[in-house]
Amino acid sequence: MEFLVNLDVDDLQRGIDFYVNAFGLEVGRRFGEDGIELIGGPAPIYLLAKASGSPAYAAAGVTPGEQRHYTRHWTPVHLDVVVEDIDAAVERAIAAGAIQERPTVTDDWGKLALMVDPFGHGFCFVQFLNRGYDEIAT
Repeated sequence: MEFLVNLDVDDLQRGIDFYVNAFGLEVGRRFGEDGIELIGGPAPIYLLAKASGSPAYAAAGVTPGEQRHYTRHWTPVHLDVVVEDIDAAVERAIAAGAIQERPTVTDDWGKLALMVDPFGHGFCFVQFLNRGYDEIAT
């Protein structure tokens, strides 16, 4: 098992500047204009550009007040857990009390299962296929 750290930021360049300067990380791969990999720590950090005021999750457009913001909130971070068998990982997590938020999806780079633990913390299971994220790296 391996962990990947993802952080939402409202300004990608400002995020890159902070994490490179504050922690001595280096820019790895770029994923279009909305994502960047930072390497050099115990786990890669992926900065994802998400506008302030955008929906925090799929149902946020229906539920007032559930918009992404960058002031202190319950958590701006979620964990991706890399697994070899996503179906078995989902099954084990559900048996332990997790909820799968939507069906597992498959893309060229791999499979993704969006999950939530019994305490409301979101996390994802990731099973890489083909060349993994290199399938979409620019």
